[in-house]
Amino acid sequence: MAKSSADDEELRRACETAINDGGGSKQNVVLSIRVAKSHGIWGKSGKLARHHMAKPRVLAISAKSKGQRTKAFLRVLKYSSGGVLEPAKLYKVKHLSKVEVIANDPSGCTFMLGFDNLRSQSVAPPQWTMRNIDDRNRLLLCILNMCKEILGRLPKVVGIDVVEMALWAKENTPTVTNQAKPEDGGPVAAVVTENDLTVTVEKDLVSQAEEEDMEALLGTYVMGIGEAEAFSERLKRELLALEAANVHAILESEPLIEEVLQGLESASICVDDMDEWLGIFNVKLRHMREDIESIETRNNKLEMQSVNNKALIAELDILLERLRVPSAYAACLTGGSFDDTHMLQNIEACEWLTGALRGLEVPNLDAACANMRAVREKRAELEKLKTTFVRRASEFLRSYFASLVDFMIGDKSYFSQRGQLKRPDHADLRYKCRTYARLLQHLKSLDKNCLGPLRKAYCGSLNLLLRREARDFANELRASTKASRNPTVWLEASAGSNQTVNNADTSNVSDAYAKMLTIFIPLLVDESSFFAHFMCFEVPALVPPGGPANGNKNGSNDDVNVDDLGIMDIDDNDSKAGKTSGELGTLNECLQDLLDGIQEDFYAVVDWAYKIDPLRCISMHGITERYLSGQKADAAGFVRLLLDDLESRISMQFSRFVDEACHQIERNERNVRQMGVLSYIPRFATLATRMEQYIQGQSRDLVDQAYTKLVSIMFVTLEKIAQTDPKYADIVLLENYAAFQNSLYDLANIVPTLAKFYHQASESYEQACTRHINMIIYYQFERLFQFARKIEELMYTITPEEIPFQLGLSKMDLRKMSKSSLSGVDKSISAMYRKLQKNLTSEELLPSLWDKCKKEFLDKYDSFAQLVAKIYPNETIQSVAEMKELLASM
Repeated sequence: MAKSSADDEELRRACETAINDGGGSKQNVVLSIRVAKSHGIWGKSGKLARHHMAKPRVLAISAKSKGQRTKAFLRVLKYSSGGVLEPAKLYKVKHLSKVEVIANDPSGCTFMLGFDNLRSQSVAPPQWTMRNIDDRNRLLLCILNMCKEILGRLPKVVGIDVVEMALWAKENTPTVTNQAKPEDGGPVAAVVTENDLTVTVEKDLVSQAEEEDMEALLGTYVMGIGEAEAFSERLKRELLALEAANVHAILESEPLIEEVLQGLESASICVDDMDEWLGIFNVKLRHMREDIESIETRNNKLEMQSVNNKALIAELDILLERLRVPSAYAACLTGGSFDDTHMLQNIEACEWLTGALRGLEVPNLDAACANMRAVREKRAELEKLKTTFVRRASEFLRSYFASLVDFMIGDKSYFSQRGQLKRPDHADLRYKCRTYARLLQHLKSLDKNCLGPLRKAYCGSLNLLLRREARDFANELRASTKASRNPTVWLEASAGSNQTVNNADTSNVSDAYAKMLTIFIPLLVDESSFFAHFMCFEVPALVPPGGPANGNKNGSNDDVNVDDLGIMDIDDNDSKAGKTSGELGTLNECLQDLLDGIQEDFYAVVDWAYKIDPLRCISMHGITERYLSGQKADAAGFVRLLLDDLESRISMQFSRFVDEACHQIERNERNVRQMGVLSYIPRFATLATRMEQYIQGQSRDLVDQAYTKLVSIMFVTLEKIAQTDPKYADIVLLENYAAFQNSLYDLANIVPTLAKFYHQASESYEQACTRHINMIIYYQFERLFQFARKIEELMYTITPEEIPFQLGLSKMDLRKMSKSSLSGVDKSISAMYRKLQKNLTSEELLPSLWDKCKKEFLDKYDSFAQLVAKIYPNETIQSVAEMKELLASM
């Protein structure tokens, strides 16, 4: 028989080495044995079946002492790739709950160890297969002995015959070498010998009395004890004989059985009676249960009906409260007063009416209730109340607006009077109107269509007041402004060149116009803003809070914003941040009705200022443009239109003045031959100087347009006058262009438009000078320069050497021409000077013209001398230096 691995000392030492390599307390290996590890699978019957993939393992039972306590472990070791044992798993023996020998293995060498601390009980535990039954018994006896000695209990044992184990323990008592060292004491040393193991197992598995009975029994059947199967068959036969004896004894007790049967029969009769009674009671109970269920159902329905009735009554109470019209509100809406003292009651009544109407609409009221007759009748009643109140309030407000304006018109202290300009003051009017601002808000929420007639009534009444204020103010403003008239004829030739222009100060005229705008433009903007918000137009504030109504710092103090009206938004739907085009269109139409007609008084002031001094249109245009740039708000559209019309009116009047001045210039060409500087040249300089003094703000474009038109007509007329006598045309042109430059020199330096015309006049002057000087030079030295011109013409066709042989250009011809033209050249030059001086009326131009004439003659003579030197190299004429000295001496 092969030696068991449990007796392999080298295997035990290898196990101790692998276990104790990790450090910590040293553990003693009690038993080590080789096994085959396989995994079981759950079979169809719920039992474990064996898996055939076995792996070699070593099971080692070790113990560790800690004081008086000893811990036992079951270790699983596996072979590494190098054949060295290394720990694989560790089980604590104290958790061992079951030892089961697998029935599927006919050899009985496969068993399973169950631990109660395994995490997953659904996973099949590993199965351990030994080489033979002896190895299995030695391992299991060692485990059971340690459980008894250390833990004081045994795990559950399944599939092992305890008698067989006891017999095996007696027959196999191999000596186990004690591995404990002398210094090792305690329970570990007591359980390491095989004899001790055997005794311990006998004590554990069978008591002393049981052992004696078993020995006596075995002694009685010594003949068959050697064969377990024969012994087992013998025990079965004796058991069958014992059971037959028991049945026989029972049959002998027949009287007793009959008594028992009679008792059972009587009991059966009682049971049948009881069953009948129970059936009757069951039927009655079933009927009673059905009655109870019916009663509970009716009770539940009654309770549900009661709850619904209570909820319905509560809803009807709420609906009745909505439908109830308070008598105080009804009286106020149908016949209440609109005095200041009663306005609070009117506002409260309007708020209640608005809320009541909205409360009867489908979003705020259930759709089922909305179609009830009572609700429809109440809604009709509220609509009737709304119509009555809106009609009464509209009639009152129309008459109220008219009475306010009539009262102010009847009081003359509100308007300008003779000797006293009165600034319009509408503070009291607005204060009284603000009392009804909230009323208008509620009227809009009740009926938007009612605001149209109210707006027209307000515009019509206030328009009378504004026109009366503007008319009286404009009349008194013109009457109180004293100014002498300046002439409207500035450039007329018939006025004579010695006419002095009236330089009377007319600034008070433009100041009066500015005062008219300063007073009324902020007033009109404020009225537009107040009207827009008072009459509930959904537009933003025209003037930012605290800001002026226009670009002027002297604006009205009655700037109005939304808070001034004391108006609060009634609901979020009516307080829209953006304005619609339809609202703006309606507002502008109403503003047209509100302010229409007032522009006539502004026109009257403009026309009056034009008659006094047409040039004041320039300053009035700048004032209007400044106010116009300050009006950006859309809702003040009519004020902007008014300023646009005023600006157009001023531009039209100024254009009339410019057109008349152009006609005055054009009338100069109808006169008889004119010499010298035309009269409108210096007068235009005076006019331009005055116009520059009147420029304010944005009126530069207006003045530049006038300059362009006037100067263009001046130059065209000058050219026409000069062409009436071609002989003196250049003299007229150069004298007048020179006068234009001299008179506008200072202004041209600061006015770009005049600078452009200044340069144009300078170019025309230079051209006229050149033409006039060339005419004088050719008049005195005609033969000389005709001879030079012929030479120049021939040089284009023939060589210079051939020219002296041409007819009229020979050397003899040159000598004759030189003698006739250059002999007495000083007299010819003096004749040139006299001719230049003869027709010139502006003596201050003579020196500059004579210098230009000498320079031009010298340049021409120099060119002639070069031609002679080139064509006639052997001929001599008067040199250029001599001619230059002669000109310088004269």
